[in-house]
This record gives sequence, C-alpha cells and structure tokens, in this order.
Amino acid sequence: MNLFETIGRKIENSERISTDEALELFTSNDLLAIGRLADRANRIKNGLTVFFNCNRHINPTNICVNRCSFCAFSRSADEAGAYALSLEEIAQSAQEASAAGATEVHIVGGLHPDLPLDFYCAALKAIRQSAPGLHIKAFTAVEIDHFARISGLSIEQVLKQLIDAGLGSMPGGGAEILVENVRQKICPEKISGQRWLEVIRLAHLAGLKTNATMLYGHIESPADRVAHMELLRSLQDETGGFQAFIPLAFQPDNSALKLGIKGTSGLDDLKTLAISRIFLDNFNHIKAYWIMLGEKIAQVSLSFGVNDLDGTVVEEKIGHDAGANSPQSMTRDDLIRLIRLAGKTPVERDTLYRPVNSM
Repeated sequence: MNLFETIGRKIENSERISTDEALELFTSNDLLAIGRLADRANRIKNGLTVFFNCNRHINPTNICVNRCSFCAFSRSADEAGAYALSLEEIAQSAQEASAAGATEVHIVGGLHPDLPLDFYCAALKAIRQSAPGLHIKAFTAVEIDHFARISGLSIEQVLKQLIDAGLGSMPGGGAEILVENVRQKICPEKISGQRWLEVIRLAHLAGLKTNATMLYGHIESPADRVAHMELLRSLQDETGGFQAFIPLAFQPDNSALKLGIKGTSGLDDLKTLAISRIFLDNFNHIKAYWIMLGEKIAQVSLSFGVNDLDGTVVEEKIGHDAGANSPQSMTRDDLIRLIRLAGKTPVERDTLYRPVNSM
C-alpha cells in the first residue's frame, strides 16, 4: 500500500496521520493526489459548505516595540507613517462596520510602548457602546503578553479585564513558526513559541475561542511546518479551543527579511493548505486568507481542503503593507459568487461559526 492509499484509509477510518506521513506529503510533487485526500477529509467534516463572514479590520496602532524582520507594518514612534488611533476613531470605524452589515471587528496592532491596558479596555467598551451588535475578535497572544508586562498583571487577570470590557474571541496571529530556532531568526524580540502556546491555552481556559496561524514561505523547512502543526494539534487535543487554522503566505516585497524570493508559489500554497487539512484532524476549519493568497488561489483551494474564505475584511493594512496585491476588501456578493463558481455552498457565518445566512 502506497502513502496515498495509507492516508486515504486513515481519513476514511477517522485515524490520525503521523508527522512522518505529513512530511512525506510535503516532499511529494503529486499535488492532485494530496488535494484529493484533503478534499475528502474536508467533505467528511463539512460537506460542500464554505463559510465566510462580513467583517472589518481595525488596527489601532502600527507603533511597535518589536521590529520583526518579516513585518512591513510596524513603525517606531518617531518614524514616518507611525500612527495611533484615538478611542473616537476606533468607535467610529466599528459603527461604520456595523452600519455596513458587518457582524465582526477584527482588532490587532503593534505593541505600543505607551498605551496602557486601560486604553484597550476603553476601546472595547467604546465599540460595545457604539456598535453593540458586533462581535469583537481582538488581540493576538503576543499583544496579551505585552498587556501583562506593561500592567504588571497576570495573563489571567488581563484576559478577565478584556472579557469584562467586551472581548469575545481572539485571532491566531503571532504564531509565525513556533519552532524556536526559526523564530529566533525571523522575530527574536517576539515571545517564544512556548509562551505563545501558554497564552493561548490560558485564553481557551478562560472560555475564549481562538484561531491559529502559520507564516510560511520564508526560511522554515517542511519539517518546521509539520512541527508547528503538531504543537497546535496537541494543544487542541487538550483544550478544544481552536476554531480555524490559517496558513499565511509570506509577503516578501516590502519586508526587511530579504531572501531573494518572490513569494510563495501557487503549488506550495495549495499543498500547505491541503496538508494542514489532512494533518489537523481536530480542527473543524481550514481558512484560506485571500488577502495574502489572492482570489484565484483562494478559490482553487476550496477543492484542496479549505472550507472558509475569511470575510469581506475592509481596510486590511498588515498584509498590504507587506506587499499583498489583492483588493483591500471584497463584497458579500463577490465572496458568494467566488464560492458558487467553485461548486460549493456559501454560508455566511458569525465569528463562532453559527450560520447567519445560507444561500
């Protein structure tokens, strides 16, 4: 029995593939065979359903004490282009999003050295007051750790204050690659991979759902990708708090991490998404972040194990600052059309994957 037959049988029997088998898939050039396995695994979990939501991104500040080499978004406080939104501007953006039909605001930003935890709690309260119907998905594990350090509070105390102020769930950013020797090369100032996992574990124990990401296509190896996913799979076994896994394609154009490359290939994008669907058997959702992949690869990925296309987004900054050339947003109708043309059933969801509209 060859590799694909072995894994196919495991998928049908709801058995877990090993890290060695995942690595073998990464070394295989048979993209269509990998895609068929991922599509089958996805259909068992999700049928033909593809989720999306109507959301807006708000980035409160790009001023950051960390200057990760791959990031083109962050600025020093005295650098050209540095900004910090006021509470009024944050509330106004949320109100505009709600009026336009959004059900979620997605809030991430830099680690500002001078903004206290009270500011972020006040921002959540301002959003809840100006747009009470919006779900607030906010703050990466890296930001939560920063809030704890500047406030002198524990992670648990920080999470409680934010939840009391209106935090509904957390995104999955800041994971990058959880393998420490890679992490030390691309983001040495950022919290360790173990600390990221620790903060996320505490968020899950506090009742928050989160996502998980992986930044790929830079200096990491296929073995690093598999090790990263294995750490996530193990934590999901423990807490069950992850909703979606989101591989993020490295955008090299405006990054200080100069590797002499022009970004990931379509083949690598599809292979990475497909293998993540096969390997992460305890994650319900694999998301193609069309901002970084482009609309066409994101659409094709719906036959490679993906069942979520993120959302309308509106005013995305981080990926575009890095060099993504996708649109700044997509309309609800654009997403529905893209999904239907792939032969799938679009379902508008809220942040917690409860259907809002089925088409």
